[in-house]
Amino acid sequence: MNLQKMFEMQKVLDDRIIKEKGLEGQDLLPNLILALQVELAECANEWRGFKHWSNNQKPRTKLSTTVGATPENASFFRCENHYCGKYVNKDDFKHLLDPDYEICPVCNAAYVTAFRDKNPLLEEYVDCLHFILSIGNRLGWNDTDTIDGVVVQHLISEKGFDTAKTFSCLLSIAYGFHFSNVEKRTYISLFTTFFELGSKLGFKWEQIEAAYMDKNAINHQRQQEGY
Repeated sequence: MNLQKMFEMQKVLDDRIIKEKGLEGQDLLPNLILALQVELAECANEWRGFKHWSNNQKPRTKLSTTVGATPENASFFRCENHYCGKYVNKDDFKHLLDPDYEICPVCNAAYVTAFRDKNPLLEEYVDCLHFILSIGNRLGWNDTDTIDGVVVQHLISEKGFDTAKTFSCLLSIAYGFHFSNVEKRTYISLFTTFFELGSKLGFKWEQIEAAYMDKNAINHQRQQEGY
């Protein structure tokens, strides 16, 4: 996993948000900490393993969405004509992957909407990663050589908590960043525990990196659209 590249990409996104929203000079660290805690809770909600009261405790790992869908990444298209309403897969739409793809080739009368497949659990996980990177950049703790080495060693040697306790541990570590005497080792602990969580959720480092790149692009698109 190229952490250095992700730190840099996150800084570009954060700098853009700060400039476009007029946030220069503001202390945004409390917002980043709370945002991380919220995203951790949303990730746990998609994991669902703590919901002993529910018959549905399987992680949500597949969902079709229009958010961030393009002709290039779409898995299927839907015609918006009530009388047509055809769902057409990407292979059938290959000839439409150009600026004029919008019209349904079946009825030739209505626009089509692109849908992409997403992994809600993975997307919430990388949303957490966005804010972890932002916190590191904000505090100047983006020494990737140190972080890489400690993370790898931790994952090799440490079994750690079960998944539910790992979520709770991360929420607790995140809260600690509100204190002025927080140390860099706390940030490294956040990273190691976070990647331990990713391993427990079944994610590979390459998968996490690819999902981060995709979501980073979506976040830039959202800024462009006035999100």
